[in-house]
Amino acid sequence: MLKDWFFGFRCEVFLVLGFLIGLFGCGYHLQATNTPKGIQIPSLAIPMIPSPSSSLGFEADFTMMIRKAFISHSRIPLTSRNQAAFILLGEVRRIDTEPLSYRVSHDNFNATSSRWLKITLAVKLMNRADGEIVWNDEAMEEKASFTVDSDPLRTRYNQRKAARRIAQLLAERIYLRTMERF
Repeated sequence: MLKDWFFGFRCEVFLVLGFLIGLFGCGYHLQATNTPKGIQIPSLAIPMIPSPSSSLGFEADFTMMIRKAFISHSRIPLTSRNQAAFILLGEVRRIDTEPLSYRVSHDNFNATSSRWLKITLAVKLMNRADGEIVWNDEAMEEKASFTVDSDPLRTRYNQRKAARRIAQLLAERIYLRTMERF
């Protein structure tokens, strides 16, 4: 009985030790997510993101979401472009809509009931002192669906909600790219 217990205990110890060695020896390291990995960013500027959209407030929504991600998750102070050590520059390159589903009736076969909104963003993090590009992504893309309604105002509202969801997703990706360098 004692021999069986001792053998079972040794197996558990070896399993735990093997797991710990594998975890710490694999190259992954625990790191605080509020400080950037492999780079010191004493201050950051995030200027307004230009867009080809004719929708008022579209640029402000994108810029606000990105700034909010850095303010709520990091310790990097956001400053003006003239005072910042690094600048996060972005530009909305493309805004596309595609049909997602159709409504079929007796007299109309081409009415869409929902659409995809796809937004492509070009973003780069630049050291202001020497102009060095820390990271650059020319085609960061996300999409979200929205419902098409018979009321154009409701459709516009749904499209704006989808744009905000996309802005949130892109802001998270930009934050992770800057802080964790993925």
